[in-house]
Amino acid sequence: MSVPAPMEGRASGSARVYQTGGDQYIEEHVHHYAPGSAPLLERHVVVPAEPRRAAPDSVRMPLVGRAPGVLRDRTDLMERLRAAVAGPGGDVQVLHGLGGCGKTAVAHALFTEAVRDHGRVGLWVNASERVSLRAGMLAVAGDRGATGGELAAAAGGRRAAADLVWHHLDHSAQPWLLVLDNADDPGILEEGAWLRPSPSGTVLVTTRHATSPLWHGPGVSSHRLGVLPLEDATLVLRDLAPQAGTQESARKVARRLGCLPLALTLAGAHLAHQLLESWTMDEYDRRLGEESTALVDRGAPATGAGQSRRLVGHTWQLSLDTLAEGGLPEATTLLRLLSFWAADPVPLSLLMPAAQGEVDGLGHLDPPLTADRVEPALRALLDHSLADLVETDGHRCVKAHGVLLDSVAAGVSDAQRELLAGVAGRLLRAALPPDAASPRARSQVRLLAPHVTGLLHRSHRHGLVTAESVRIAARVARLVYEAGDWTAALALASTAAKTAAEHLGDEDPATIEARSGQGPVLFRLGRYAEAADLLRPVHRDALRTLGPQDARTLDAAYELQRVLHRLGDLGQARTLLETVLEGRRDALGDDHVATLKTRCEMLELRSAQNDSDHCVTAAGELVEDCERHLGPDHLVTVWARDALARGLLRSGRGAEAEDLFRRVLAGQRAGYGEDHPLVLGVLIQLSRAQYAQGKRPEAAESAREVAEQRAAILGEDHPETVAARAWYAEVRAEPPE
Repeated sequence: MSVPAPMEGRASGSARVYQTGGDQYIEEHVHHYAPGSAPLLERHVVVPAEPRRAAPDSVRMPLVGRAPGVLRDRTDLMERLRAAVAGPGGDVQVLHGLGGCGKTAVAHALFTEAVRDHGRVGLWVNASERVSLRAGMLAVAGDRGATGGELAAAAGGRRAAADLVWHHLDHSAQPWLLVLDNADDPGILEEGAWLRPSPSGTVLVTTRHATSPLWHGPGVSSHRLGVLPLEDATLVLRDLAPQAGTQESARKVARRLGCLPLALTLAGAHLAHQLLESWTMDEYDRRLGEESTALVDRGAPATGAGQSRRLVGHTWQLSLDTLAEGGLPEATTLLRLLSFWAADPVPLSLLMPAAQGEVDGLGHLDPPLTADRVEPALRALLDHSLADLVETDGHRCVKAHGVLLDSVAAGVSDAQRELLAGVAGRLLRAALPPDAASPRARSQVRLLAPHVTGLLHRSHRHGLVTAESVRIAARVARLVYEAGDWTAALALASTAAKTAAEHLGDEDPATIEARSGQGPVLFRLGRYAEAADLLRPVHRDALRTLGPQDARTLDAAYELQRVLHRLGDLGQARTLLETVLEGRRDALGDDHVATLKTRCEMLELRSAQNDSDHCVTAAGELVEDCERHLGPDHLVTVWARDALARGLLRSGRGAEAEDLFRRVLAGQRAGYGEDHPLVLGVLIQLSRAQYAQGKRPEAAESAREVAEQRAAILGEDHPETVAARAWYAEVRAEPPE
């Protein structure tokens, strides 16, 4: 055994010498301090040297998470991409879309086919960061024939790295497919000119950034990737967890997850690999309603690189972090605001007051969302595929995915939740039309209704329900009712009433308003007994807590009397209506719309009680009053004409009644819309007026139209459908007298 040679070393100043023998690897960190600046009382902290840019373990294999065994849907897209790969080269194909929508899965499938079926060299580079992109591309150059000296020169900055890479790609002896995966910051590609077309192969880029100018250059084709169709999403769950439930159960889970491939993959993996529990699809669906994205993420592997991209609760944070680093932290605030509504399209008009500085509270959010930053924040969400711009029913809207909104909402602090709920409510209130009398207003109401429900659900979950949020919901339910969608109106009114009772108590004025709002909807749906059972205690509570003259008490009495009228309790109905009329006259005056509306109701009730003396005269006076105070086209004026036409018909003046009913029909169609259920009530009266004059074919045709449309809109069992069927049968069976 040889004796090691002696070692000597000298040091000067604050330097030190460490000596050792044998086969050792020594790494030295030297820190220089200005005189007197070195820490005296604190321990010296040695910072590790910056790691060298290591090459990836492989560029010939996609270093990604698990790929789906079967790629569902994407058929047309895959055909276009296959054609590009099989072609002569020179193409750049860009897949852009929301994080988790399956861009990498499509790239993986194409990569596999290109290598297996087309004889292409497959090259895969992680383009999410500058370091990984540069290291991966230099490894690609090495794969295509670059020498060690060339690579060392490029790595050391003595040679242009991108030029070296593309030189060897252009001169490759074999055609290739190069995938640049997760290129969510196109600036990284642009800064070093890393993205270039080549005659020797095809480049495929996956990115969340939808609008980069790089995607619009010559030779670049851009493809948007969205969520899966429902049936394909169902099959993804069945592929992963075939024993967990039926096709219909899987369809329910897929629908709840918004058909997002990442969420479907995680859900399927969770159901397929349970050890301590064995949930069915139905049980999983139920639990999703309680835990949402937190439950979905349990299907991810416990370890592994790139976990943030594999969790629905974190994957979008990558995009938001990028936006914040780029000077747009307000994008996070705007997305949090959207999360307090529904995943349905949000009309841009709903956000307009925020952009115009007309809504309080935005400056107290974190980060603050000032008026001048709303538009840039919205554009950033669109650019990064966190939201889409869509047109719905003639309204320009922004739409974000439901799973994204749930995961964003889950990360909001308690203090911010309260502020966001308040802002979301104020924006909804500002967007509400005064009524649903125009087609534009009705479509606006239909778009806003799900967002009111979304705000109530979010507020309920976090204990943030207020009287204001309940009143907004009750107001929208009333507008939906006026628009003629009675089933949707009942669902919203019931949600508002239940939520208010739970959080505010039964006797809170907002709760009474919400409970009362269910009455007219049940009435129109023909559920008279239910409406009476609901409105009687509401009226009693209003009398006790608000007093007999309060507008809300009078409203409850008005709705209750209408139900009692249909149930045949005409005496009690008239007593209530007289109280309402007197109260409204005292509080609002004779010329107020609510007072005039009550007078219309009184005419109908008096007629039902055979108290029709001077009815035609009274109805004529009411029409004149309505035209003078409300205008000839107001719906209450139209109702007054309807009362007059009915009086004329009962008086045997069929021709006059028919002419007036036609005018009423035109007025209701103009005010409600062609397909509103209330229009059918006038049409059946027109049929009766025609029948009274001996116009049997015309009367039968009008009756048939009413019977068929009521059955289609209200259902066969609705009392008004039954009445219309009976009248149609009568008209067809008997000749007129």
